[in-house]
Amino acid sequence: MAGRFNILYLYPEHMNLYGDRGNVLALSQRACWRGIPTTVIRREPGEDAEWDAVDLVFMGGGEDSHQSRIADDFLSLGPELLPRLADGMPMLAICGAFQLLGQCYTTASGQKLPGLGVLDVWTEPGQGRAIGDVVTETTLPIQPATLVGFENHGGRTYLGSSAKPLGKVRLGRGNNGADGWEGALQTRVVGTYLHGSLLPKNPHLADLLLSWALERQGLSQSLEPLAIDEEMSAHQAILARARK
Repeated sequence: MAGRFNILYLYPEHMNLYGDRGNVLALSQRACWRGIPTTVIRREPGEDAEWDAVDLVFMGGGEDSHQSRIADDFLSLGPELLPRLADGMPMLAICGAFQLLGQCYTTASGQKLPGLGVLDVWTEPGQGRAIGDVVTETTLPIQPATLVGFENHGGRTYLGSSAKPLGKVRLGRGNNGADGWEGALQTRVVGTYLHGSLLPKNPHLADLLLSWALERQGLSQSLEPLAIDEEMSAHQAILARARK
């Protein structure tokens, strides 16, 4: 398959809780296995990025202190990032990144961090932490329809009218432990609390994100199938725990 796959990895030194960089490794490897030239562009605060070369954006989670350090820089990306996301460039945002893509994030200490407003969500501090395995049933066009991962967050995220949930919680707390939703989806921006890391246990989601990136280049061919038995064995193990 022709094309390219350039991943912009935002703040890898600051936003990388619970193995979130494994998502970048999974995306890169699944593209390379298909012969698609792949580059990971790492960007820290204050650095430049060749935006016209970016095909997908990834940003992981971080503690409140890490989010505070990168929050202003993240807002400064708006003029470059927002129009590209509106044009269909895919982005995967985990936990703290999910929160900062919303309208506002209030930390446990009461600090209010304005978000980019890409997702119509907002986050408030909650009582205690949501910790443990998560199974969510998504409406994304993937099979199986389940996504699995691990959550560990103190914030409680709520969806506005423009945001769709990524999925319905079957195990775990999800966004806030009350409405039954996990994550959010707008255009091709996926926000979620699922660490673990997410994509190695959910290769079908990795392939969907890759296909979105290629489609934006005008490449509509189906991805060459890859064996996913090992990856799905981890997926199935979490499903088995959920059934118990």
